[in-house]
Amino acid sequence: MLQRFDALGSLVQALASRAAGLERPYVIAVDGRSAAGKTVLAAALADRLDATVIAGDDFYAGGTQVRSERPAALVSACIDWREQRIVLEALRSGQDASWHAFDWDAFNGSTCEALTTKSPSPFVILEGVYAARPELADLIDLAVLVRVDEGVREARLNAREGGIGPWERQWHAAEDYYFEFVRPLKSFDIMTSDLAL
Repeated sequence: MLQRFDALGSLVQALASRAAGLERPYVIAVDGRSAAGKTVLAAALADRLDATVIAGDDFYAGGTQVRSERPAALVSACIDWREQRIVLEALRSGQDASWHAFDWDAFNGSTCEALTTKSPSPFVILEGVYAARPELADLIDLAVLVRVDEGVREARLNAREGGIGPWERQWHAAEDYYFEFVRPLKSFDIMTSDLAL
């Protein structure tokens, strides 16, 4: 049953309670639309819990050009969930995980030269759109959906992106599809807003 949390402190307490006694990292997917506040919420949770945060954008695989596929295909193509799976498996088993993150500064399809390495903690938070995708369900203990007012979200997107063009719109259409057909609201364990903002 979907639970709603409107205060960061109560969410932190609920997560700590759920993970109590677990002898491996407790894995949380923090999912939601672009600019909903996932990254900020994940950082706030990490400040209050002993948590390792994995940035979903590190695994971007959708390319730098406008694509012709339908939204369902774009959902599958956007994030390299197979690589995310390798990372989560390592951390859940108590091992370090390393990967080459997508180079957003170059934005030419390349990855960063330097490895990103994370060590396991009592909590592991995978944050980003598609973090709660079904292909990772067996590795995720709890799926959290972050939602904010659509006007607020669009204002943030415009400020962050400097405008919304065809490249952004294709991925917004993919998100629409994902949250309607793949991971609708009722499929999440917890819903919250951007509590840390």
